[in-house]
Amino acid sequence: MVGLKKFLSNKNTVTIICVILGIAVLYFGYEKRINDQIQPKIVPYAKARIEPGSLITKDMVGTIEVPPAMLQGDPYTDTNAVVGKYAQADSIIPEGSLFYSRSVVEKDELPDGGILGDYPDGYVLYSLDVDITSTYGNAILPGNYIDIYLKATNSTNNKIMVGKLFKNIKVLAVKDSSGNSVFKKQEGTSTPSQLIFALPYEYWILLTKASYLRSYSTDITPVPTDAGSSDDVDEVSIANEELKNWINSVTVWTENTGTE
Repeated sequence: MVGLKKFLSNKNTVTIICVILGIAVLYFGYEKRINDQIQPKIVPYAKARIEPGSLITKDMVGTIEVPPAMLQGDPYTDTNAVVGKYAQADSIIPEGSLFYSRSVVEKDELPDGGILGDYPDGYVLYSLDVDITSTYGNAILPGNYIDIYLKATNSTNNKIMVGKLFKNIKVLAVKDSSGNSVFKKQEGTSTPSQLIFALPYEYWILLTKASYLRSYSTDITPVPTDAGSSDDVDEVSIANEELKNWINSVTVWTENTGTE
């Protein structure tokens, strides 16, 4: 022990040890930096073209080894950080491309509020004109359920008809007159102008017909319900066959089938 203390007390010895340690630190640090630059990293990539606004699912994502020097522009390096997010609304993610932070966003960051793909196959989006009054003081929120009521004048007897036309419709988005989401954080007050929801194609046709019956003084009104308060919500359905039959009796739907 005395010998060790004497050895360490020698200034030349301490200097030599410090120099050796310094060289070792520089060597191993440099070697690590070199290895970091040449050692391939496993990163996620798009196995197929991903359209703007599309949900990125697990089957769309593969992994590939890439030299670190190619990882420019802030790409994602973790597959779990990509799956479940969405392609930016103004960006196509090409097949074979890496995923970059500028082109991958959360659902609520999409400018359309994430309504793309948020409704069943066979449904069609419908935009209903509304205002602050018809939305009960801006109380209808995305995710709420509404019923649709119709008021019209029957030309046969000149009586006013009022009744529930559809029930159990899920609101996908509430937009202002500029097309922005009413409930996103922004400067100033945003007034509702459109309710966006989806209907089965047959019902979409029926509601579209009703919206054009201006000569019958038609008025389409959304009414909030508590349908979404439980996990078990019935599908969208017709609530009044009499109104349905009347709309079809005073309208006709023509569809271009592409044939002559």
